[in-house]
Amino acid sequence: MATNKNQHFVPRCHLRPFTKDEGDASINVFNLDRRKLIANAPVKNQCSRDYFYGKDALLETAIASLERAYGATVRAIRTPGYSLREEHKVLLRRFWLFQSLRTEAASSRAVEMSADLQQFAGEGAASFRLDIKQAVQTSMRVFADAMDAVEGLKVCLVRNRTSLPFITSDDPAVLTNRWYLEDKRASGRSFGWQSAGALALLPLTPKVLCIAYDGDVYSIQHDRGWAETRREEDVLAFNQHQLLNCFANVYLHDATYSPELSAQYDVASARRLPSRRAFHVAVFDRIEGEYTRYRVVTPEEANACTLETICHSETLHCSPTLWPALVRWRTPGSVFTNGTGVKYVRREVAATMQSHRDFWREDARRA
Repeated sequence: MATNKNQHFVPRCHLRPFTKDEGDASINVFNLDRRKLIANAPVKNQCSRDYFYGKDALLETAIASLERAYGATVRAIRTPGYSLREEHKVLLRRFWLFQSLRTEAASSRAVEMSADLQQFAGEGAASFRLDIKQAVQTSMRVFADAMDAVEGLKVCLVRNRTSLPFITSDDPAVLTNRWYLEDKRASGRSFGWQSAGALALLPLTPKVLCIAYDGDVYSIQHDRGWAETRREEDVLAFNQHQLLNCFANVYLHDATYSPELSAQYDVASARRLPSRRAFHVAVFDRIEGEYTRYRVVTPEEANACTLETICHSETLHCSPTLWPALVRWRTPGSVFTNGTGVKYVRREVAATMQSHRDFWREDARRA
């Protein structure tokens, strides 16, 4: 039986540097729906639900162990003269992955996708239906199986030398991908952890942010693992990802920053998606050589025919209005594909993925 009833899906060790005077008691909350700052809200009530992970004591212990390691890593990072260590790179990558899977927003998306499938398939798909707790526990299993998926990403820390603070949110571990969002070869395609051009963002404090990135596509100048920015536009770009990715609330250390944050949200709100998922249905079309072709139809059309049917749930991603200048394109850079629906993946994924077709390299940046 779990010992803690009030379980946080964004841990207090992450929120603590953003609390008032770092006292871990109160925090400034900017609610997107109301576009209103809630000053000095109790931090114990933020990003938590009763038995969010269920009542498994072993799972609770494992989560607590990772959170303690993350908290210790952030404390080490904040010590004067710190250089980014390899074991901390591993921890930050894995914590980012874990955090991206376990929030209320991530679990809600999984529940909605299973509901889409059940609505299409009817009673026969009842076994696929998830509730929030089942979705959370499924995500924990995914984490255990997927830890290696992010190990090839390079990691560096961004030191904020501006007067604008980094913010965090109720869904702070952001996956984005400038290459996929801008290159015509990937136009209209979703992306994931293994995709070429992956960018993983996690604010650690109002002055420090962690970024993991595909080093074959991007380049970041750094010294002993530290990059610096003195450009407010870079901070605005990183913060916009929190505004685009969050479920309902963002958190800020300094309440005097609220008017600026409200103005940022005015810009970002048009880029937020009403839904972060898409459900596609395709039916058998024809056979060409060794391949079977399917054509996309509406769920209603699929239900009206007796052809073999496949369903596909797709994660949708927001496209920001600006990108941090310190994340530069590597020219020509490298992406890898085998011409199938796998699309474009990172070098280490292409080297290890089992496929009936070989991968080849393409320039990430074409003239």
